[in-house]
Amino acid sequence: MNPTSSLTPRPAHGVLMVLLAALAWGTTGTAQSFAPSTLSPVWLGALRLLVSAVFFALLLLFTRRFLRWPRLGLPFLALAFVAGLAMAGYNLAFFAGVRASGVAVGTAVALGSGPIWAGLLQALGGHKPSARWWAGSLLAVAGGALMVGSGGSQAVPLSATGLGLCLLAGLSYAVYALVNKRLVAAAAPALVTFVVFTLAALIAVPAAALLAGPAVLGERDLLIAGYLGVVATGVAYLLFSHALRHISAATGVTLALAEPVTAFVLAVLVVGERPGWAAAAGGLLVLAGLVLVVLAELRRPAATSAAVTSAAGSKRSSRTLPSQNG
Repeated sequence: MNPTSSLTPRPAHGVLMVLLAALAWGTTGTAQSFAPSTLSPVWLGALRLLVSAVFFALLLLFTRRFLRWPRLGLPFLALAFVAGLAMAGYNLAFFAGVRASGVAVGTAVALGSGPIWAGLLQALGGHKPSARWWAGSLLAVAGGALMVGSGGSQAVPLSATGLGLCLLAGLSYAVYALVNKRLVAAAAPALVTFVVFTLAALIAVPAAALLAGPAVLGERDLLIAGYLGVVATGVAYLLFSHALRHISAATGVTLALAEPVTAFVLAVLVVGERPGWAAAAGGLLVLAGLVLVVLAELRRPAATSAAVTSAAGSKRSSRTLPSQNG
């Protein structure tokens, strides 16, 4: 386990890792377009969590981190359960919400509400984001909504239940990011992701069975679940967890909005789609908003260093989780 006391926060390093994670997340739609899955979306979300848990277990095994398993206290395990529950809730609520309210509205609400929830929760925790951060986040959210909503008319009638589920998905993702930041301040990101995603899979798989019945897997389903679990979930969330050692959780959630920009570029260059000008304008708004968020994050390295130093001191003195959210 890497001691947090030896870590010097590097905001630019964290920003780059989240953007790389967003590149991986953005390949999801393109991958599915080449091998359309017949599996229920709920099952697809649960299986990618299961595959990612196996990926993290193998990573720990091959790096011999299982031989240096730390003593995880009850506070760590309790927060890991909250993070796992939030990740499982995000997957289930997102897919169910999109099915109930349509892809355009559902995706815009789920992705767009995440940064807002994260900013509000971080402020409640005593780490109020700056005005520049809020301006950038709102601009990126507006751009993301324009990108997602420019694909045509809404084929599914608006549903209060669907919108509520999508808001719950955004809230769940924000909770995961905030709690995960505390976890990676106390243990190595590889260990944290293994524990959290194993718990999430143990929650999501039985829930998928209850909601969608038994899974019937075809060859395409296995390929898609494997890719999503290893690349778009395993590698991406490992990068995201490492990034949270260097940047705030709210900034990490907002930077994840680079995902629809990646999906947009891949749809044009690889799939051959021709989105309208509204989608292109939305992408530019997202990029402009992300620039503001990055600038806001780069202006707070001193506060980040103080938080990490406090976390390291708390860990050395009590070997429990730090009290700061970052």
